[in-house]
Amino acid sequence: MRSSRDLASRARRWPAALALALLLPLTGCATGADSGPGGDPSATGPGSAGGPGTATATATAAPAPEVRGQLRADDRTRRYLLHRPAATDDPKPLLIAFHGRGADAAELREKSRLERAATARGMLVAFPEGLDHGWGAGTLATKQRPDPGLDVRFTEALIKHLVRTEHADPERVYATGFSNGGSMALRMAAERPDLLAGAVSVSGQLPAGDAAVKPTGPLPVMVVYGADDPVRPLAGWPSPPPDPEEPILPSLSARDTAAAFAAAGGAGKPVAREEKGYDRTVWRLKDAALADSTAAATEAAAAAATVQLLVVHDAGHTWPGSTVAPPDGFGPVSKALDATGTLLDFLTGSGR
Repeated sequence: MRSSRDLASRARRWPAALALALLLPLTGCATGADSGPGGDPSATGPGSAGGPGTATATATAAPAPEVRGQLRADDRTRRYLLHRPAATDDPKPLLIAFHGRGADAAELREKSRLERAATARGMLVAFPEGLDHGWGAGTLATKQRPDPGLDVRFTEALIKHLVRTEHADPERVYATGFSNGGSMALRMAAERPDLLAGAVSVSGQLPAGDAAVKPTGPLPVMVVYGADDPVRPLAGWPSPPPDPEEPILPSLSARDTAAAFAAAGGAGKPVAREEKGYDRTVWRLKDAALADSTAAATEAAAAAATVQLLVVHDAGHTWPGSTVAPPDGFGPVSKALDATGTLLDFLTGSGR
C-alpha cells in the first residue's frame, strides 16, 4: 500500500506537462505476433519462460513507431501493440490501455488515438489483447474465465517486461481502458496500487456482488462516464441480464466506484462543480499535503492525490471526443470533452 509520503514523492517526479516530441507515423514494425508460434529467432528479446507471473517476449533490435509483440505468461502466449515515443535515454512513462469487451487493441487505438497523444508526450503506450476479446475484470470465476486472476498476472508481467526491455519508468506506470477494459484498469488500481501511479476508466465501473473488487490503497483515479449510457447505466447494474456468450458482471454506480477509491485513500468530502458539457466531482486523498514540509512539495502532493468523477452530458457508452462512430445502441459521443487529453493530463499531473 502506498503511503502519503510515497504520493508526495511521486508528485515531485510527475511534471506538470511532459515535453512534446514529434508525432510518429503508424507504419508498424511487426515482431513475433505475426511471425508464428516461436517468433522470428532474430527478433527474440530477453526474458525467461516459466509458470505464472513469468514471461518471454519478442522485441525489435531498433526503436520503431509500432511493435506487435507477444509475451508468454501463465503458459499462454499473450499479444499486445506497443507505441514508442521518440528515442531517448531517459526512463519513459508507460500507459497500459485495455480495450472493451468484444473489441481488440486496434479498435481502442483507433477510437481513442491514445497512441498519438501519449507518444507525443514522450510516453510508451501498450494496448494488450484480452483473451476471447475481453478481460477478467472481476473476482468471480466463470466458465469462460475460470481463473479470475489471470489478467492481473498478465498485466504485471507485461509491465515488468516493458520496464526491462523498453526502459519504462516503474514509478510512472498508468492504466486506462474502455468499458470492460475500464473495469480492468480499475481492478489493477484497486488490487495493485503499489504497481501503478494512476488510473482512468472510461465507461467502466467496479464489479460488485460475487465479483466485487475493492480498492486497497490510495491512488489517483478518474472515472469518466456518460450520463445517458444505455449499455452500462450510470447508476450501476446490480442485477444485469444473462448473456449467452459470457456473464455480465454486476457493477457499482460510477459515483460509488469513485467514492470507493476515495475512501481507500482516506479522502474527505467531495467538491462538485459544473463545467461545460460535464460535471466534475473531486475528492482529495487524506494527508497527502502533509507528506512533506516544503511548500512546493505540499502543493504537488495535494495536486497529485485526487480521485475524480466526470459525468459527461449527452453521452452514451462511448469515448468522449472520439471521431469514430460507436455501434448502434451505444448512444451519442460527446464533443464537449476530449477524454484522451483529459485522462493524460490527469495522469501526468497537469489536470488535477
